Amino acid sequence: MFYYLCMEAKHLPFWNLKYVIMAKFRRRTCIILSLFILFIFSLMMGLKMLRPNKATFGDPFGLELLPELHQQTHLGKNLDSQNNDKINSETNIKNLKSVEITLKPSKASEPYLEELRPLNYYLHVFYYSWYGNPQFDGKYIHWNHPILKHWDPRITKNYPQGKHNPPDDIGSSFYPELGIYSSRDPSVIETHMKQMYSASIGVLALSWYPPGTNDENGENTDDLVPTILDKAHKYNLKVTFHIEPYSNRDDQNMYKNVKYIIDKYGNHPAFYRYQTKTGNSLPMFYIYDSYITKPEKWANLLTTTGSQSIRNSPYDGLFIALLVESKHRYDILQGGFDGIYTYFATNGFTYGSSYENWAGLKFFCDQFNLLFIPSVGPGYIDTSIRPWNAQNTRNRISGKYYETALGAALHAHPSVISITSFNEWHEGTQIEKAVPKRTSNTVYLDYRPHKPSLYLELTRKWSEKYSKERAAYAFDHELPLS
Repeated sequence: MFYYLCMEAKHLPFWNLKYVIMAKFRRRTCIILSLFILFIFSLMMGLKMLRPNKATFGDPFGLELLPELHQQTHLGKNLDSQNNDKINSETNIKNLKSVEITLKPSKASEPYLEELRPLNYYLHVFYYSWYGNPQFDGKYIHWNHPILKHWDPRITKNYPQGKHNPPDDIGSSFYPELGIYSSRDPSVIETHMKQMYSASIGVLALSWYPPGTNDENGENTDDLVPTILDKAHKYNLKVTFHIEPYSNRDDQNMYKNVKYIIDKYGNHPAFYRYQTKTGNSLPMFYIYDSYITKPEKWANLLTTTGSQSIRNSPYDGLFIALLVESKHRYDILQGGFDGIYTYFATNGFTYGSSYENWAGLKFFCDQFNLLFIPSVGPGYIDTSIRPWNAQNTRNRISGKYYETALGAALHAHPSVISITSFNEWHEGTQIEKAVPKRTSNTVYLDYRPHKPSLYLELTRKWSEKYSKERAAYAFDHELPLS
């Protein structure tokens, strides 16, 4: 070919020579490229024809190369809820469109329990069902939380007064992905269970007031317990009770309330029981602000010789006291409790919530055969309701604060780890999904640059790590029922 090019070149001006050569090369290149494209097209058509008919609506090509995404996609298909909840919130309908594939509703079916991933029943999360909105409750509840006054009036006067005004102004520094939801909305409860399940959390500790009582900013929610139990069971979750400091709580009415819980809910398959190394299978109760009641009163209920003793009766259980100060250790022993938890998500705020004290607390618990349950949180900020409390804010640092807390908890070799919290939005301890939001007066915090699911994903990662490590050091400890 080079010879013919040279012959042609004799009859062309010298400056045309390079254009002749380039034109012929371009034609040759185009022909080769066309043949190559035709070959690739034929190959792809052949591969498509080889795919089994049953895969016509299967996973996208190459999904199996990403195991985590592949697993999440199938989880979404298996966990989609039935459309049997007659009431749906407009807020949820609007916001669920942006929820990840694992949370998209579908006409598909109930989850197959045998296909659900095993959960970590040593990992508990504190859960609040006290939120309300006009659609489900006739008014806003808790989202319109009042701004709390400082005990020193001279400090109070330097800060705003009044209540928050939803939906744009809420009692939180973050804004929920589900919007200003009602805890009575069945679709919200189901979404919460899905999120806990995705995080490998085994047990939710439900904030609970006895019938006819409630916190000062809300209403009684005991009637929600059956729905919460049903939805939890759908995802293999268990429910324990976080008994709040209701008015005039003492040994006598505590006996009645524990009896009420066990009689009414104890036969539900989602009711949590903890199997000890002695073979007893007992309910567990977290007792918030237990130190308010004198140890002598607790001893009446929690020791075998007490006047209101619950021990060795059908209503016996594992009662977990809140430890705030160091001296509470001995009050807890005197009161007859079975373990301690620390609740607060602010490292350094109390003796119990300070990571540096957890190894010593675990040693103390081991000496007296108590369960040690440290509480970890993703951060803390309550300035939306306590604007004067900025000194206790703990920045999330894109998840690093949470991971530091989890690492400290694992290092102490605890019986159980509790998470503060799933959805305590007022104190900014939630791991529930939050989204960016800006109003004319407020810029809400969010989890960027990460996804709204950041803290659920971190929880799952550490849940699996904790499960493996606990198996190594606690072979002779208590085992929870699954």
